[in-house]
Amino acid sequence: MKSLTEYLSFNTKSRRDYINITAAVSELVLKSGVKEGLCLVNTMHITASVFINDNERGLLNDFDDFLENIAPHEPVSKYRHNRSGEDNGDAHIKRTIMGREVVVAITNGKLDFGPWEQIFYGEFDGQRPKRVLVKIIGE
Repeated sequence: MKSLTEYLSFNTKSRRDYINITAAVSELVLKSGVKEGLCLVNTMHITASVFINDNERGLLNDFDDFLENIAPHEPVSKYRHNRSGEDNGDAHIKRTIMGREVVVAITNGKLDFGPWEQIFYGEFDGQRPKRVLVKIIGE
């Protein structure tokens, strides 16, 4: 069995951002040499997310609006978590809604997606360094 572990690094300019990481993950699948297997992609921070959906700007804006309606950043005083000196209580909730990781099958050496599927990194408390783990295993 082959395996590859790599890390993608992010430091967004804004507090919230959505980054398509499909190409970067696909390159790692090629690097791994795995033809049949699985690719795990997970954020290593509790205020960021990895998810699969359509790469359409309107949809990404809809996600952002939806999440801000459910867990708005302000007023920061509304979150008990923020009493600890943080201001990111909303980001923890957004991450829980959008998810921590995705697993994608590798078939014939490529990520095996359905129509329109892409992998995204969702940032909800940015402007500092964060990492995403990519773990590829298979034959």
